[in-house]
Amino acid sequence: MFRHQGKTRTLRHNKKIASLLSFVAGIVNVVGFLSVQRLTTNVTGHFAFFVDEVFKLHFAESFIYFFYILFFFLGSFVSSLLTEIIATKNERFIFIIPIIIESIILFTIAFCGQNLINYNSNLIAFSLLFAMGLQNSLVTRISNAVVRTTHLTGLFTDLGIELSQLFFYKKREQQDKLISTIRLRLRIIIFFFMGGFLGGIFYSYLHLYVLLAPATMLIIGLYYDNLKVKLLSWKRNYDLKGEN
Repeated sequence: MFRHQGKTRTLRHNKKIASLLSFVAGIVNVVGFLSVQRLTTNVTGHFAFFVDEVFKLHFAESFIYFFYILFFFLGSFVSSLLTEIIATKNERFIFIIPIIIESIILFTIAFCGQNLINYNSNLIAFSLLFAMGLQNSLVTRISNAVVRTTHLTGLFTDLGIELSQLFFYKKREQQDKLISTIRLRLRIIIFFFMGGFLGGIFYSYLHLYVLLAPATMLIIGLYYDNLKVKLLSWKRNYDLKGEN
């Protein structure tokens, strides 16, 4: 799911990572909005508010929206920086540190979020935007820009383009490729919606503790990948011993 890159990466790997990370993003999006009334998985709306405040000469307020944009950018930058550094050592492990950082942020907000809301709610927005920038950059790198999971604007654009192409690309292999990518887009949309729907339901009972679910799911995803690699390695070694 996380480890495979380049030619070794298949549609099956992208489906798995799309399901997990879009579900996580859906929960974060809704929980972030319900807790601090801010969008925490994209910066499109924040940019519009930033420009609006600048034109109104409300510079103090505009800086808040600027920092929302900045923290999403910083998450993307840090994620890419870490993957490039780790890639020089062992490219198979480029995903581990960014995912662990994202999990730590979500765990921290879950346990300390209520105090942060009382102290400064913007700290929650900054943290979640950083985490989603981190995630978006990582999944873009791993999937070679096929999967994006933190916002739906570009996703619906791609889906519209690909659906229209079905009317013109008549060759079997072209149709098969388009249908597979359309199914991937729909999978991301569905899991994002499911994450948001469940996040909204459970927020009324658990509040920010809902973020424990996506944080735990990310750790389980890492463990699953590591366990699968160990099992495949063990099976390969066992087969080689059997041949000898």
